[in-house]
Amino acid sequence: MWNALKNAFKIPELRDRILFTFLALAVFRLGVYIPIPGINIQAWSAYFGTLSTGGAGGFIGFFDVFTGGAVEQFSIFLMSVTPYINAQIMLQLLTAVVPSLKEMLKEGEEGKKKYARYTRMLTIGLAGLQGFLISFGLSSNTAILAIPSRLLFVLLATTTLIGGTMFLLWLGERITERGIGNGISVLIFGGIVARYPASIMQVVVALSPLQWGILLAIALFTVVAVIYVQMGERRIEVQYARRVTGRRVYGGVSTHIPIKVNQGGVIPIIFSSAIMMLPQFIATAFPEGSGGRNIMQSLFAQTSPLYILLYGGMVFFFTFFYSSLVFDVREVSDNIRNYGGYIPGIRPGFSTQQYIQRVLNRVVFMGAIFLVVIALLPLVIGGIFSIGGLAIGGTSTLIAVGVAIDILQQMETHLMVRHYEGFVKKGKLRGRR
Repeated sequence: MWNALKNAFKIPELRDRILFTFLALAVFRLGVYIPIPGINIQAWSAYFGTLSTGGAGGFIGFFDVFTGGAVEQFSIFLMSVTPYINAQIMLQLLTAVVPSLKEMLKEGEEGKKKYARYTRMLTIGLAGLQGFLISFGLSSNTAILAIPSRLLFVLLATTTLIGGTMFLLWLGERITERGIGNGISVLIFGGIVARYPASIMQVVVALSPLQWGILLAIALFTVVAVIYVQMGERRIEVQYARRVTGRRVYGGVSTHIPIKVNQGGVIPIIFSSAIMMLPQFIATAFPEGSGGRNIMQSLFAQTSPLYILLYGGMVFFFTFFYSSLVFDVREVSDNIRNYGGYIPGIRPGFSTQQYIQRVLNRVVFMGAIFLVVIALLPLVIGGIFSIGGLAIGGTSTLIAVGVAIDILQQMETHLMVRHYEGFVKKGKLRGRR
């Protein structure tokens, strides 16, 4: 691995991409420490401490980890890219029921540009709604306001939060174009990894050496399991009949259909978490210390049995639901038949569709069980070791490992292309031009 990294910096294009990515991440991390205007940062820090230990502590801790500590700083990047992720998920769900959106994606580059424009417009709307709810809910606590007007604070905070989200969206697109990896995923990865040192110190201080060793073993096993599942796939063999058209011979080859164990990646967990955040957002609308607020916070606290059951059930359901969106069994079956292919031992047509659907259900079931375990792992470990707001493990590990694998694969692709070009240049025969 070290030789690969060393070779990566020898290639000018790949070196520039890596340095640009690091520079963009530095800009992102600097922005995390810029508070929004109109906030008393000292009063907010004290108030954040009470929130972290209260009924909404799990929700606040998860959101703070996901945004890279921007919540604790009440930063201009407080919402990070979560409105964009929610907009993507909503449009993907709408694509399954709105034929015009599905046809738009089939129109080539122009259709994809139009779809991306719709995603940005929905992102602005969701960022405005989410920013307004956050600023309006917190404006009731006048102690954290640095300006006397509550209305002015809500206006400034909402506008700033929208601007911060759209800036991160622009920065992510630049990383995708000029850097390495998917820009949005890299920003989320940078925010999560930046919280790891604080979480490690929290665990070291709170646990004994024996407990720390057990937790370290669990963390290593989780990383290995995530890598194994992320790379795992079930391959369905497909053979194509040989046919002759004129002087050309087509077909006569054997290939496979890859079905990944984790079809949806981390999206089912993110979508389920977004839904489970709603009760905590609603609870902030009630007055401080009121019965309604206390009931909702106790019922939907991350350690409550109701929260664990609902959260696990939603992750399981959305894993199957999302896999049906990204893997159209009927379309795959029709493509196999149209190109003269068949699965050995299975008749083309409806029988092939049934067979692929049966295999997909079995594979996705194992992936769903894995995602449920990953999603609930921090809650279980936090309850056993009495650690609140555990950032290492579960969703954060799944995102971090997935993005790291994607970045390494892109770097490996650049290295292979470079070696291939060099091999061709050296392999030219003398006397031939």
